[in-house]
Amino acid sequence: MFTADIENRGLVLDPRTKLAIMLTLVVFALGGTGSDIQAVQIGTIIISMLPIVLLFTAKQWKKAVLFGLLYAVLKAAELLLIPNLTGAALSILGLCCMIFVRLMPSLIMGAYMLSSTTVSEFIAAMHRMHVPQQMTIPLSVMFRFFPTVLEEFAAINTAMKMRDIRIGGKNAGKLFEYRLIPLMVCSVNIGSELSAAALTRGLGVSVKRTNICKIGFHLQDTAVIFLAASLYVLWVLGMIGVIK
Repeated sequence: MFTADIENRGLVLDPRTKLAIMLTLVVFALGGTGSDIQAVQIGTIIISMLPIVLLFTAKQWKKAVLFGLLYAVLKAAELLLIPNLTGAALSILGLCCMIFVRLMPSLIMGAYMLSSTTVSEFIAAMHRMHVPQQMTIPLSVMFRFFPTVLEEFAAINTAMKMRDIRIGGKNAGKLFEYRLIPLMVCSVNIGSELSAAALTRGLGVSVKRTNICKIGFHLQDTAVIFLAASLYVLWVLGMIGVIK
């Protein structure tokens, strides 16, 4: 999910374009901005499906189909089923749909961004936007942190299965102790090692760094940014009463 695969990333987008999509999803899908304007509601649904389309272009068929069906079912339940419910069923289902429908697009886009963007591309994009190093270094560490933690977690799971420490096994009571504590220790060590590696590569120096990674805006970036910008335009038009 979080491992960058530059060989099969489908539609190549500039990291700044991905950040723009992420920001738009956070504002409209997660934040619910302009939810009282019908045009913004439709635009939010369209842009919420964009990360799933990007997964399809990256040939991640299973993830795209799974996330697409799950989002479609939850959104349909929110629009069609919840208005006809009352009482406890309305509270429980409404809360679940609201949380997942709002969170899913941002989470899927974040997963796609991590799996389709290398650390070098991300750092180059941050430098182009003149982002301070106090933000660039932690974010670049994050790009390598999740894949490394998942690898460690898989290794811990394999070791525990060999010792029959699993659900339904003889030592099921030791499941959390023998898996979570090593994972927590590994996470702390991984964060420290990745921070040291980032500083070793010169990310903390005051001079301007060079980067051989080529990034830039292309036709697909223009189309995606236009789609995201149109949502802000619809919101502003709705705020001033031009559209409803």
